[in-house]
Order: sequence, then structure tokens, then C-alpha cells
Amino acid sequence: MQSTPNIHPMDVLKNKLGQISDVIPPGSNIYYIDIPVHSNGGDLLIMKGTEAFFKDYNIRVHARYSVLDFPDSLIIPKDHIIVLHGGGNFGDLYPAHQKLREKIIASYPHHRIVMLPQTIFYKKESEFDRTAQIFNGHKDIHLYVRDTLSYRAATEKFHRCSVYLSPDMAHQLWPIRHKDSPDKELLCFFRTDIEKTAEQEKLESAGRGDYLDWASLYNRVEQKSINLIVRMIKKGGAPLPMQAIWGRYTDYLVDKAVKRFSGYRNVQTSRLHGHILSCLMDKPNTLLDNSYGKNSNYYHTWTSGIGSAQLIVKNEGKAANSGASQIS
Repeated sequence: MQSTPNIHPMDVLKNKLGQISDVIPPGSNIYYIDIPVHSNGGDLLIMKGTEAFFKDYNIRVHARYSVLDFPDSLIIPKDHIIVLHGGGNFGDLYPAHQKLREKIIASYPHHRIVMLPQTIFYKKESEFDRTAQIFNGHKDIHLYVRDTLSYRAATEKFHRCSVYLSPDMAHQLWPIRHKDSPDKELLCFFRTDIEKTAEQEKLESAGRGDYLDWASLYNRVEQKSINLIVRMIKKGGAPLPMQAIWGRYTDYLVDKAVKRFSGYRNVQTSRLHGHILSCLMDKPNTLLDNSYGKNSNYYHTWTSGIGSAQLIVKNEGKAANSGASQIS
């Protein structure tokens, strides 16, 4: 991405999200579905950016549902737009979310359905073809994707869908101001899941910096609180407004991440939202790729023009800020 003179590249990315208001016009009534109810702070940042977008564009959220509590049958007024949470779970790596997505599309053939910016990844082409068959049976789907590879794949498979290229919804949070002055040098915010790479393991063996991931960022009490809320939302019928409680608690969880990041001069991360959060805070950061290229594709599509951000080139172990722009 090439920056506009005198305009911060992050302002450009935030403004780019405004295109979504073409299909979710200001004043719309919506159902916001597949909101994250777990401890992955990246998804929480996406959710907070999405809610900020709704507020900034005067979009009214009638109801919110997660994969845990979406009912088997739900009557949604025809004039309400169904909006699905963005992120990186589109494909066959995270089947619960993909099944919900496909169920929504099959169950509401006459509603407008908008899928906020996603990265698409399938291990099996047959699964991608199966998804395409479901999507192509709907006449009013709008799919936003976060990188050029996902865009190419979506336009090839989803012949009846409107497909758009868009930054991640977390960019709506720009800028994130923080008061703390950093007193430590390096935070290594590294994946500990199935998307971890051999390159990351090499850097870990060097033993530089403090190591964290989303799971270790939150302490035992916070993890227990998250698990309790998950159980209550999944069970349903609680006397307390659990969605509202979750909304307030995730404000706290995201604020904790901001405070932790603010304590370091530099961040090295294999988490896409470790990179995006650093950029939202205008903090120097280097990005490692994940197992299937999500991070590097995003960097080359959107954040290569940000002066404080660099990509660690695979197999070379050094940072580079010369990624070719794929979109202006």
C-alpha cells in the first residue's frame, strides 16, 4: 500500500473501511453474528473495531450472536441486514465458524448478508467447492477479504457474490493513544498454536525479549472469568445480560493488551493482530509469517507503507520493508 503525502498510512486504511457503508448504509438495522467469545485478543480487536464502525456510521445493532448461542431457528426481519464477523476463520481450519456461516446463508436466502473482512484458507479444494456451491445459491452476498490471494480465490469460486478487498476491521480503532512510557526493549508476541512456523522457533531459541501470546497475556482469574462467561452464553437463559457483560469485559481485556504493548519499545510478532495493534499504537514492530502466509499477504496488501512496520523475510531471518505494493 502506498501512502498519500501528508496523510498517515493508518488514516488511509481507516478511511478505506468506509466502503463498507455502501452495502451497510448509515442508519441500517443489522444482526451482528459470529462475534468472538473466547480469549483470542485479535478477534476481540476486530470486534471492537467493528463496533466502533457501527457507531461511527450510525448502524443500529438489533442483536448479537456467537457460534455458541445462535439459535436453531431465528426470525430476522426482511429489512435487517445480516452482518458476519470478520477475521481469519474462513475455510476448513475452524469448522464451527464456517458451518455457522454456511447455515446463515442457506437459512436466509432473501436477506442481504455481509461478511466483514476475512482471510480465506482451505486445506482441501473439495471443501472450498462445497462452500462455493452454498454461496452461489444466494443472490445478495457481499464478501470482504483482507488480502489479494483471498480476493483472487473468492472471485474465482463465488460467481454470484460481490467480493471486495478491504483492510481488517480493527483499523477503525486508529489511533490508540496510550500514556505509559516503555521501560522494556522487546516484546516477542508469538503464536503457540497450529499456525506457528519453524522460522518462529529459530527466533525463540535466541532467547531475546519477553514472550507472550494471547493465552498467556491473561492471568488465571481472567481466564476463569472468560470460561465462565463462555459457559453461561452457551447454556443460555441466564438472568443476567451476558452479551452486555461480555462487551464490557472485553473492553477490559483489550485495554490490558494495549497497556502491556505500551511497556515495550519494540514488538516482534507472528500474530497478525500483534502487528495491527502495534500499528494502531504507532509502535515499531516486525512481523513474522504464520503457517500459510496470512501475515505476509496482509503486510504486502496493506501495511508495507507504514514506516514503523517491517516484515521478516522467510528463511532469511532479517527484516525487510520493501514489500511490493499490491494495492494503492
